[in-house]
Amino acid sequence: MTRTELKILLLGGGIWYFGEGMFGPLLAVFTEHIGGSLLEISWAWAVYLIFYGVLSIVMGLLSDRVNKAKFMVWGYGLNAFFTFGYLIVDTPFELLFIQAALGIAAAMATPTWEALYDKYSTEEIEGLAWGISGGTASITTGIAIIIGALIVKYLSFETLFITMGIIQIIATIYQAKILRHHHHTPNLSHAVK
Repeated sequence: MTRTELKILLLGGGIWYFGEGMFGPLLAVFTEHIGGSLLEISWAWAVYLIFYGVLSIVMGLLSDRVNKAKFMVWGYGLNAFFTFGYLIVDTPFELLFIQAALGIAAAMATPTWEALYDKYSTEEIEGLAWGISGGTASITTGIAIIIGALIVKYLSFETLFITMGIIQIIATIYQAKILRHHHHTPNLSHAVK
């Protein structure tokens, strides 16, 4: 079992979920804050999910042809970059753009993270490994939602977005440690034919 890689993925993912989770349900409040309606809140969330869903398939396919660890780190980095984009959002249309960009970044990071996590897990602890992954993500996000709400209530959305972006940069830097441990093995199955 490759415990080092699993620890990097879990801790880096946990840091990322903390940064990402701070916004959580505050998307609705932020959308109203910039003049958006109930329908525009729904559009913002739908755009993110659709971009993420469709591009997860595309990015998953593409990641099978490149170094998954590098691809994942790029996704994390783009996510941090576009999180700072919330700072310049003034209209619901601009929010849709940021949500689409974040969907693209998540589509790069998440399938590759899961593929790497699966690769470094062993059958003996497969259930435990995925239980730790899902449990950590939920617990971290739950705590982050509360902290995010406190930041917005007592400070501002701007402070929240800066905090989120910094945390996501830290997650990206930490996840980049996997590059020293991950060795890409090209898929040669197509060359055997």
